[in-house]
Amino acid sequence: MQITPFEAAQLGPLTWLKKPTVDGPPAQRDPKVIERVTEMLRAIERHGLDAVRRYSRELDGWTGMLELGPQELRRAGDALPADVRAALELGHERTNAFAVAQREHLTDFEMELAPSVVCGQRYVPVNRVGAYLPAGRFPLLASAFMTAGVAKAAGVPTVLACTPPSGEHGPHPAVLYGAHLSGADRVFALGGVQALGAMAFGLLDEAPVDMLVGAGNAFVTEAKRQLFGRVGIDLLAGPSEVAVIADETADPEWVAADLLGQAEHGPNSPAALVTTSETFGRKVIEAVERQLETLATREIAGAAWRDFGSVVVARDAAQAAAVSDVWGPEHLEIQTADDEYYLERLTCYGSLFLGRWSTVAYSDKGIAGTNHVLPTGKTAGYNAGLSVSRFLKPLTYQRTAKEGTAALAPAVERISAFEGLAAHEATATLRIDAVGRHSGAFAGTPAVERD
Repeated sequence: MQITPFEAAQLGPLTWLKKPTVDGPPAQRDPKVIERVTEMLRAIERHGLDAVRRYSRELDGWTGMLELGPQELRRAGDALPADVRAALELGHERTNAFAVAQREHLTDFEMELAPSVVCGQRYVPVNRVGAYLPAGRFPLLASAFMTAGVAKAAGVPTVLACTPPSGEHGPHPAVLYGAHLSGADRVFALGGVQALGAMAFGLLDEAPVDMLVGAGNAFVTEAKRQLFGRVGIDLLAGPSEVAVIADETADPEWVAADLLGQAEHGPNSPAALVTTSETFGRKVIEAVERQLETLATREIAGAAWRDFGSVVVARDAAQAAAVSDVWGPEHLEIQTADDEYYLERLTCYGSLFLGRWSTVAYSDKGIAGTNHVLPTGKTAGYNAGLSVSRFLKPLTYQRTAKEGTAALAPAVERISAFEGLAAHEATATLRIDAVGRHSGAFAGTPAVERD
């Protein structure tokens, strides 16, 4: 993870035990990807389902039915080992429980701002959501829980889900079963740009969705970026990231394993450690190299660690927290003698994992309940992960009785007159005159001078 010269000056002297070898973050905006996605979306918008089917055939080798019925989704679980099926059911249960609790804590309210002037807010779900369930190099089986399932917990009436087929074998059965557990209303064997375009343009015998959610490769992310505005999106996620703040009380083997656990997502996935102990930092580096020797995914995780791995020594806990907030990592683990210090101080991260017994993988698989669709690339400074709140619109309303006119109209009349907005002014004046400008209701209100 990178630190700019300005950020370095603000942080003060740091000791780097390992710096990324790639200068700058992984490229998120490859011009060739942008051009290809633009071409595809234009074709899909112009030629509709014919273009969708053509891309599905060319890119995924799929010529079968696009939609998978409820019985097929239900039976997908029968193709799984019993222990895997049970684990998926547990992941859905816990992710749903946390999402339901989040929804219960978002409450409608009303308040009387002034006598007879009431303001309120209602949380109303969006009507239609399209969830993309990736199944690339490694199928992420919990994705349906985090997207389709959380949308349903928020009360979204219609959730469509698309997942890429793999040649003639079709979609991954575990991903399909996850969609079934999550309550997706309709599920389609569609991948990549064509899936997002079909949902956004309303080509699946359904109206266009209001919102697209879910992780994916560079093409999926770029399609979401280009479709934003026509539809809402959750966020633009880049390669998976992990950072760990640890001191000498942590176990270097555990920290090394947790760093590699996210590095294996892809060869450009950043993994970083900030520690207050140089000795501990060196032990973690040694442990990473040792674990890579026998790791089945060492070609991926090793490349990520070589090119995007970081280990930095901070002078104290305050500087360690400051470094982490500059990075704003997607996943942030805390393994120190005083984890609560960091919980209270840190402000920029996607999701926080406190204590040595908490690891990112628990959330990745849905077993810990929290969402794994999270901000990357320093966007945690202004963005949060996917949750029920993202699917809810906090809609406000006002209710004013005749008796509340005096509390509102004179000030609006005066401001509008000063702005030169005569029609705005008239809306207030009409109501003042209806009450009676010289009635006792306006005693003590500002007098309005007229030209």
